[in-house]
Amino acid sequence: MYRVTVANTSNMIKTCQTFGETMHTWARYLIFFQYIGTKYSGAVRVPPHQLEKKGIQNHLEDAIRSLKPVNAVSLSVSSRTDTGVHSLSNSAHFDLQRKNKPPFPEDVLVEALNFHLKTEQIRITRAHRVPVDFHARFYAKSRTYVYRIALGISQHSLLPLTDHNLCWNLRNTELDVGAMREAAALLVGTHNFSSFRAVSSDMPFKNPVKTLDVADIQPGSSFAHSHFHRDIPIWELTFRSRSFLYRQVRRMTGALVAVGQGKLSLPQLMGILEAQDSLAYPNNMAAPAHGLFLTRVDYKDSDLQLSQQMSEEQLLSTGKSEE
Repeated sequence: MYRVTVANTSNMIKTCQTFGETMHTWARYLIFFQYIGTKYSGAVRVPPHQLEKKGIQNHLEDAIRSLKPVNAVSLSVSSRTDTGVHSLSNSAHFDLQRKNKPPFPEDVLVEALNFHLKTEQIRITRAHRVPVDFHARFYAKSRTYVYRIALGISQHSLLPLTDHNLCWNLRNTELDVGAMREAAALLVGTHNFSSFRAVSSDMPFKNPVKTLDVADIQPGSSFAHSHFHRDIPIWELTFRSRSFLYRQVRRMTGALVAVGQGKLSLPQLMGILEAQDSLAYPNNMAAPAHGLFLTRVDYKDSDLQLSQQMSEEQLLSTGKSEE
């Protein structure tokens, strides 16, 4: 028979007290953030021995450490954008435990992180306290990318400063947008997109079958369209899916532009798709990184909801009530 001693009881009480204190000082947050990707190595962390050009994650984790959390800082980024790619709304989650203090209110956390990011071209736009099992990457129900193309621009220096490194400038003054839309329609739906992914170390572990929900082509505008001395035709290619393969969006964009330029026919595009082989994709056709923006990462509202008990604890810890 197991005997409950005074020492055992004392240890159990201490353990419960420690757990309770942790729960009142610990929180998991989902943050949304934007960045101009030109000077960064990409969205995810760069190892210490390769820190010539940091990743967005390196800077975000440095900012979180500046808040002096008790726990080790580790950020999980939802969408791993490549070097030079930009974002208007990427997302990530992390845990933060404070020493003998309640969790930060979301608005205070946003302001504090932006303060520590200082002059970096990275900004936190909003934060949510989320359940303990929430995962920014695996819970995302869709991701939306927009690729910007400027026509009639022979070189970067002819772009207004507000669009420099923020679009793909083409010499073409026109594209066959009708043909591009027909081509985009061929890509929509569930396919094996092996031909549209670039070779990477994790390629053997990624399922190449993806469902592309949206592939749309619409007129856009220069960021300085009301203040520049001439009009610049801008086209925006929008793609939405739950997830994408490595460089899939840039390869799809490059192929659609080739169709618009008359360099690739619709049957040739179908042949590339049906080949299901990354080597079937023509060399030097992929669109460059600097025209690509991650614009949205969406979640189910129900996945972001804290339990009623956690919500009440949050209200108490911030000194607020529902009245």
